[in-house]
Formats: sequence, C-alpha cells, structure tokens
Amino acid sequence: MAQAKVSNPRGLGDIPFQLPEVADTDKRRARRLYKSLAERYPEAHCELNYGSAHELLVATILSAQATDVGVNKATPALFKAFPTPADYAAVTPTDIEPYIKTIGLFRNKAKSVHAAMTTVADEFDGEVPQTMEDLLTLRGVARKTANVVLGNAFGINMGVVVDTHVERLSKRFGLVPDDATVQQVERRLMALFPRDKWCMLSHLLIFHGRRVCKARGGLCREDSICRRYCRVGKGEADT
Repeated sequence: MAQAKVSNPRGLGDIPFQLPEVADTDKRRARRLYKSLAERYPEAHCELNYGSAHELLVATILSAQATDVGVNKATPALFKAFPTPADYAAVTPTDIEPYIKTIGLFRNKAKSVHAAMTTVADEFDGEVPQTMEDLLTLRGVARKTANVVLGNAFGINMGVVVDTHVERLSKRFGLVPDDATVQQVERRLMALFPRDKWCMLSHLLIFHGRRVCKARGGLCREDSICRRYCRVGKGEADT
C-alpha cells in the first residue's frame, strides 16, 4: 500500500513527517533570536575539519560522544591514510583503529566507518548519497549525522542537527517545551525557522552553547542575548 503523503506548510512536501503547528508570534520571536545570533556569530560554521563529503561523513560518525577538537586531532592522519571510500573498504576495521584510538568508543567507530565507507564504495559508486533515505542505510548514521552531511556538504536542508548544545539552548530559550524529546525538538525548530536557515541555525546555537550558554558555568547574566531570551534566567522581555 502506498504511503499517504504528509501535508506540510511552506513548500515542505518532501518532509516525510508532519511538523507541529506553531503560532506566528513564536515564529517572529524565533526569527529575532536567529538575527541576534547571526549578528553575534557571523563566522559560525561546522567545526569538524573535512575536505570532501565522505571525510565529513567519517568525521561526524567519529564525533558521537566525542569532541570536535578530539576528532580534528585524529582525522588528518586518517584521511591521509584512506583518501577515498574504496581505501577504507579495502582494509579491515582493525586497520582503521590505530588512527582513531584517541577517540572514545574507537573500536565500534572503526567498524561503523569501515561499513559505511564500504557501502558508499560498493552501492553508491564511491559518492556519498545526497538523500536522507540513502544516508540512513549506512552504519553509524542516524538523522543527526545525515543532517550534518546534507546541510554542510551539499547545502540540502532536510532537518536541524540536534546535539546536546542545540537541545539545551532550545529549551532554555523557550523554543521548545522543557520535556521535549530530541525528535520533538528537531520538528519544532523546523516549524519555527525558515527552511533555508535550518543548517545555520544549528551552527549558531552550537557556537553560543560552547561560548556562553554552557551546561555548567554559563554566562547568562553577562550576555545580552541570554538576558533577552533565556527562560531559565527570567530574561524574557521580548514577548
């Protein structure tokens, strides 16, 4: 039986799930927040180092439960040793391990990288696929990783990357309910912000989360954006 087409507003018919309804006042507030963050961090970008789509895919797989800094220290030698997906496919996960042993869970990640690159080499002619559906067939790839690759390597916005920073700030800024799941956070952010802003939105929130709105020791009272928008700090003067 054919799957019923999901009806979404604003030309989002290719999104395979329903986005929540959000009030216009919430959209306007979200866009003001976006503008403030974009003015603060005009240099916001993906902080994983890469030179190709497959390198970004590998780096993102490695970044799970690890820091971008730690991944960036390991990947130069890894990328030099395995310049193409076929090079990963030609070895075993054990051969990959020495290059990433400084990264947490490196044995499982070596298996994921090997399997993902083997699939890219064998089933996608060595080219990283450019659809969410195909990316999700790769080992070690869930929506977060797929969104990173699609948005940054190909400029395709199919969702919003929700890492710990994005989840934390989305709740502190009152963009989503405090009890929202990661899935609910992503879908509400997709409904609140224009599609062409989805990829950059995650970079802006991550930049602010790493520099100001930290999990511990945040600079809430010292920051103008936090004072204006943070629900936790009772800064909401922008309703």
